[in-house]
Amino acid sequence: MKIAFPITRLILPIIYIIIGYIVYKIISNFIKNRLKITHREITQKQQKRIDTIKLLLINIIKYFILILVILLILVSFNIDIKSILAGLGITTAILGLALQDFVKDLIAGITIITEAQYEVGDIIEIDNFKGTVTSIGLKTTKIKDYKGRVKIISNRYMDNIINYSMNNSLAIIDLEISKEENIDNIENILNIEFKKLKEKINYIKTDITILGIESITPSSNILRITTETEIDKQYQVERLLKKEIIKLFRKENIKIPYNKIEVKNGK
Repeated sequence: MKIAFPITRLILPIIYIIIGYIVYKIISNFIKNRLKITHREITQKQQKRIDTIKLLLINIIKYFILILVILLILVSFNIDIKSILAGLGITTAILGLALQDFVKDLIAGITIITEAQYEVGDIIEIDNFKGTVTSIGLKTTKIKDYKGRVKIISNRYMDNIINYSMNNSLAIIDLEISKEENIDNIENILNIEFKKLKEKINYIKTDITILGIESITPSSNILRITTETEIDKQYQVERLLKKEIIKLFRKENIKIPYNKIEVKNGK
């Protein structure tokens, strides 16, 4: 004997899934647009914090809607939800053990955001892996390095990190000057040029400073030059400054020391 299976039991779950997806998209789009503020009104750091909070809220809503849809589907199949919820009280200890890692990740994720340890867009390093934070979820954090590799780490393990986005980066150049050259004269020439380079190189955030003689070698004096740059742009600024300094030295006929090899003929 065949038992008739109401078609509504098949249709209702599909409807619930579709409605859940639509509600999720509407709410997530509302959050994205409602918390969207122009850069003229806030700083870049504040915008990154807003982006991080938006991702967290969207994740919470996603899991809430998912659970709600599952419960509605169970009801459509005439499954007693009350007995299931009551039964959960008996298995609380078991579920607690099973979900303790998830709870740790959740608490760690909330702590990361509330304490602003790092945010979406920050450059961080953990376990010798350095990259940009692309996502902070309820359970994991995703980091993408310059090679495009993505590392996914549970939030509870996101400790002992280095955040390079808290402050400006520092470019450092040790410039070798021949001992035949006048240091004071070179410093004056450099300082005049550095004022132009500060405006020319967009990534430079502060004045380019000559700290003085860092060390002395048999053939040269080494000047240390520093400047603060945009986050993680220090190496690019160092390369650009070196290029401009070489061009300046050639223009001013300033000698750059180089290694010399003396060859003597003898018996």
